[in-house]
Amino acid sequence: MSTATPITYRVEAYNVSHASENKIHDDAVARQLGFAGGLVPGVEAYAYVCHPIAQRWGRAWLERGSIELRFLKPVYDGRIATVSAREAGAGLELEVHSEGLLCAVGHAWLTEGATISPPSPDTFPFRALPRIRPQATPSTLSPGTALCLPAQRLTPAMAASYLRDVRESDPLYVREGLVHPGAVLRLCNLALKENVALPPWIHVGSRVANFAVARVGDELSVRARVEANYEKKGHRLVDLDALVIANGGTVVARVLHTAVYQLRQLAA
Repeated sequence: MSTATPITYRVEAYNVSHASENKIHDDAVARQLGFAGGLVPGVEAYAYVCHPIAQRWGRAWLERGSIELRFLKPVYDGRIATVSAREAGAGLELEVHSEGLLCAVGHAWLTEGATISPPSPDTFPFRALPRIRPQATPSTLSPGTALCLPAQRLTPAMAASYLRDVRESDPLYVREGLVHPGAVLRLCNLALKENVALPPWIHVGSRVANFAVARVGDELSVRARVEANYEKKGHRLVDLDALVIANGGTVVARVLHTAVYQLRQLAA
């Protein structure tokens, strides 16, 4: 990383998903799997990282910025997460530390000049949600499989609750009525879990290209397809190539979203 003085942001992590269907966020289950407690979702750790990025570039990053972020270690509820964002070249080098451990690394940047056009939503196949979700397997998550999330409206109450949950203090989102980028990325998790039945699973990284702001009150949907399904260190992982779409036609973001859908601890 560059030697420039970083922007440092400290936040008390909060496990917003402690009661969710994904039991990796449940203290008892996570401890059985070898963790110190329920994991704070990666999409919320991503939300913390977005704070110094928005400080650096403001709304422009939500409209034409990108980020690649990988999660290395869990962040736990009630612990302090320290995000550092250091100028490096044309972007920001990012790190998240908690409890003395490096938990995430990444890089964010802003597209200058002419913006790159997103793909058309029509190039991503649509598939209705299954009536009964099949188990997540290499077959049901085979490359090319469509995983879609029907449109859902983010109400003002939901947007305000999310800002409180991720401890967001930047006035940008309330002042301009914008959806937080963490809430946008969270939809990619929903696109996975609403299409297949999952055991405890972990979001381990995302590459996000932003194309437009999402506004509170918009109807947001996801069209995704499985990009890859593979084994790594005994885990089974899936990569989703996903479009987050506002009001049926505006591409808000394109996301390469990676998750461990079968932990090696549960492989048997």
